[in-house]
Amino acid sequence: MLDTPTNRPELPPEIARRRTFAIISHPDAGKTTLTEKFLLYGGAIQMAGQVRAKGEARRTRSDFMQMEKDRGISVSASAMSFDYGKYRFNLVDTPGHSDFSEDTYRTLTAVDAAIMVIDGAKGVESQTQKLFEVCRLRDLPILTFCNKMDRESRDVFDIIDEIQENLAIDVTPASWPIGMGRDFLGCYDLLRDRLELMDRADRNKVAESIKIEGLDDPLLEEHIPADLLDKLREEVEMARELLPPLDKQSFLEGHLTPIWFGSAINSFGVKELMDGIAGYGPEPQVQTATPREVAPEEKKVTGFVFKVQANMDPKHRDRVAFVRLASGHFQRGMKMTHVRSKKPMAISNPVLFLASDRELAEEAWAGDIIGIPNHGQLRIGDALTEGEALRFTGIPSFAPELLQTCRAGDPLKAKHLDKALMQFAEEGAAKIFKPTFGSGFIVGVVGALQFEVLASRIELEYGLPVRFEASQFTSARWVKGERLAVEKFAAANKQHMATDNDGDPVFLTRLQWDIDRVARDYPDVKLTATKEMMV
Repeated sequence: MLDTPTNRPELPPEIARRRTFAIISHPDAGKTTLTEKFLLYGGAIQMAGQVRAKGEARRTRSDFMQMEKDRGISVSASAMSFDYGKYRFNLVDTPGHSDFSEDTYRTLTAVDAAIMVIDGAKGVESQTQKLFEVCRLRDLPILTFCNKMDRESRDVFDIIDEIQENLAIDVTPASWPIGMGRDFLGCYDLLRDRLELMDRADRNKVAESIKIEGLDDPLLEEHIPADLLDKLREEVEMARELLPPLDKQSFLEGHLTPIWFGSAINSFGVKELMDGIAGYGPEPQVQTATPREVAPEEKKVTGFVFKVQANMDPKHRDRVAFVRLASGHFQRGMKMTHVRSKKPMAISNPVLFLASDRELAEEAWAGDIIGIPNHGQLRIGDALTEGEALRFTGIPSFAPELLQTCRAGDPLKAKHLDKALMQFAEEGAAKIFKPTFGSGFIVGVVGALQFEVLASRIELEYGLPVRFEASQFTSARWVKGERLAVEKFAAANKQHMATDNDGDPVFLTRLQWDIDRVARDYPDVKLTATKEMMV
């Protein structure tokens, strides 16, 4: 948000109608259900796949990995596009499970805004806080949705206070709940002076909306019991005095978040939230890159890979690189330059995702997310341009917090395991380190659940049973410095050295003491816990 809106040219209408955003939340706050309802209102699906239903019926439309279906959690971030009114929404679903934070972190580099989903009973939870910090680093505008108001939840002022204190961001109510739990009737829409009533009978029905003239309108008494109406009038008056009004500039700079209340499972409050994204959400933004920033209205097409998903179709071993278009008007069949390898690539079968259905993308604009099937040429952080050597910055790779060695159940299949692990490393699902000494691989992940995901995917997709065993090492650091200094350091610490899947040197440590020792004995070498994923 560097520029004031005055000195930038108007965006072409096709780009200006794009809204690219992610949904972040703690597990179980109702993010997948909200995603479903978005698709339902966008007309992308006819019947939302209830997460609570039994068996096959409970598979939601945006979860397509076997393990997600078994456990009912979203593991891989998937992207979906759909139209809502005159707007084109590009929704990037992120895994809420804390064990997949790195994937989520990278996903947030590809969006212009985020919706934070909070559970009305639990308030701000640990994972929400972590993801929020990431949005903070990028100054992403944030819209908040307080979910599950149809269950017993906390006092509205308490929830707002908690967001303001824990996340250090101002909150302005966009709607105000009437009653809660069993008595939850609906909301009063503060932005448009409307009464929104919830229909408990039909979960997939849009709430009924009654236009009223402010809170003193006698019409209200026909719909709301007297005690709840008094409480509503009193609370809204307090909220208007104590909380800041909605200031679009402050919201776009990431200092203020509007909050809507509702119940995603009852389809309530979702439409108002969608109107909020359409009306207030940012259009595609300028992307940071070197040697220059890339503006969405530029004629030439550019984009960057923020996620690679391998084996989306296990029969074909294909990989799809998810690309966020940063500028221009892309058309199918265009020749783009793959900046890292300097080779031209004809993009003949790009896909758009509509839930888990893909369709060929004949065209796409800045702000859109397209999938490019490829055989491993595209990696996270790669840039695609029409010839200019650009590198998009700010896509991080983190040092893993858990390390285990990985061996094939059948020693004769060790070669196949090499290949499978490399594939996951390029997808960003895990870090793979090849120790200088000894055999086997050391696999590093951010959360323990990822070992299970890897083991089940290697078995499903490659037919290879594998064992993960405890490793003597506890953490890994990338080694930075002058080439000679790094070589000298590596020679002296052979038993600790390994290389990652890009061939970069990595120092494996057992204790913090190892890291301190290096800092003391090798001042010209630096150990880092992150590395930028780019050429």
